[in-house]
Amino acid sequence: MASKTLPSIGGDAGGLSRYLNEIRKFPLLEPDEEFMLAKRWTEHEDSDAAHRMVTSHLRLVARIAMGYRGYGLPIGEVVSEGNVGLMKAVKRFDPDKGNRLATYAMWWIRASIQEYILRSWSLVKLGTTASQKKLFFNLRKIKGQISAFEDGDLKHEHVEEIATRLNVSEADVISMNRRMSGDSSLNAPVRADADGEWQDWLVDESTDQETELATSQEFSSRLEMLGDAIKTLNDRERRIFEARRLSDDPLTLEKLSEEFGVSRERIRQIEVRAFEKVQKAVKNKAKEIEGSIHSN
Repeated sequence: MASKTLPSIGGDAGGLSRYLNEIRKFPLLEPDEEFMLAKRWTEHEDSDAAHRMVTSHLRLVARIAMGYRGYGLPIGEVVSEGNVGLMKAVKRFDPDKGNRLATYAMWWIRASIQEYILRSWSLVKLGTTASQKKLFFNLRKIKGQISAFEDGDLKHEHVEEIATRLNVSEADVISMNRRMSGDSSLNAPVRADADGEWQDWLVDESTDQETELATSQEFSSRLEMLGDAIKTLNDRERRIFEARRLSDDPLTLEKLSEEFGVSRERIRQIEVRAFEKVQKAVKNKAKEIEGSIHSN
């Protein structure tokens, strides 16, 4: 793909604000227009068409990048890495498969940003398994959701909740929290030496059509994968899995043991087995999707 100049975030205090204003000037694409531009690129390697697809999605990159601004890294570099992922997505996008570019590009944008963060954080070099990456990128968000705002070590009930949600050990939660809390830049809302004043972080919170479409389609895709995975369960496994894992008011092991006439321990075993079967089915489906994306 022939490279063309894209807007960049300057190192001065107002750089981010100017960048956000600049990329809003690029028009969003209607579905038919996007399809024709993508065909021009795939069939004729039309660099102007590719450039228009890239610039029309810079706002999507910026929104995703803002979600990673708590890791103490220059926002300009995070956005730049996201743009690299976007360009890779445009290069491989197949319009004939019926998806919008925004949905396809989200995978590439996030992957590119996360790889940059992992390369930049020495703490992750101590362990980069899939579960540790998941913990690294979700710990701060979940702490906010459960109001775990205490300094230092987390309360035991918070550790237990986070470990359960992310399917990791309590020891991993404690260790990761200590490492992340130990870096003062994580708690600083703005890096004064590089990223300007707090006001530079203020962005338009209204959702643009590309983000709404991408989010909606991603959520629908996850629901579809979960629905297909549940079909791999037998009737008893499905009843227990849904009652314990998907209900807003989960049933106790005791109630389910009475319903099925078996011990609570047996219900627990069935629940664990059902969860593992669903998890495996979802992972296999996700690998199929990712393989399809990377083969384009």
